[in-house]
Amino acid sequence: MATASTRTTLPGFGTGIPPLEAGDRLSRAEFELRYDAMPHGTKAELLEAVVYMPSPVRLLRHGQPHAQLIVWLGNYTTATPGVIVADNASTRLDLDNEPQPDAILLLDPVKGGQARVSPDDYVEGAPELVAEIASSSVSYDLDVKLKVYRRNGVLEYIVWRVLDRQIDWFSLKEGEYTRMSVDEHGLYKSHAFPGLWLNPADLVRGDMIAVAATLNRGLASTEHADFTARLNSLGGK
Repeated sequence: MATASTRTTLPGFGTGIPPLEAGDRLSRAEFELRYDAMPHGTKAELLEAVVYMPSPVRLLRHGQPHAQLIVWLGNYTTATPGVIVADNASTRLDLDNEPQPDAILLLDPVKGGQARVSPDDYVEGAPELVAEIASSSVSYDLDVKLKVYRRNGVLEYIVWRVLDRQIDWFSLKEGEYTRMSVDEHGLYKSHAFPGLWLNPADLVRGDMIAVAATLNRGLASTEHADFTARLNSLGGK
């Protein structure tokens, strides 16, 4: 039998707030209430009013690719005013959906961005770009999440299928996601963020020197210069 000291460590014990459990069907407000009462380090998402709680994170299947993705996106933001990168930021998309993407890029609303930061420090609205680390093509990142992001107007969606050694990049056109193709040099080039270039083979291989070199070419491009000039003309930071 559990002791009193053991019971008091359970999420929600003595607070009247039930713990989050995978599969719960909740409103966004109830989801946030229960999430705030969970132990530090818990990760949970609300997708189509259903709670998802991912498995523990493994190094090679998630932790390292996640860090490499953040490095690539973070380097882009250092050279691009008004663009924000975030890691695992809960995002209020609508009343039934609050995912916690592995990475997002969003444009400052002062500079025309479609998402904003709420008074209680949540992302509200659709970021311009979302990136997720997935185990394989059967992951819910390519099913329910893809549909949620598309419906809410995320302009570009990147899914790194680690076990398949593939990176999918989707672009929103007329309300549907189109799978982008690499150019003649094997590069993906963002439409939402000019100059954000990637050779997916380099990232899958873990060659971050080559990833940085490709990104630097994008940052030196005319399209990135025009984009930053336009952002600078809009004021703000």
